[in-house]
Amino acid sequence: MLIVGVILLIIGFLTGISILWTIGVILAVIGLVLWVLGATGRAVGGRRHYW
Repeated sequence: MLIVGVILLIIGFLTGISILWTIGVILAVIGLVLWVLGATGRAVGGRRHYW
């Protein structure tokens, strides 16, 4: 989710489409929060790991 958010940020910045920029920021923030929670060992979505 973090990578998709960053890609949308870049595409939105280069093309000037503000909705891509906004969605990219939201996805990047959510991805960052999930990454930090997973890195601290906290179960995210009922799972401690995905595989």
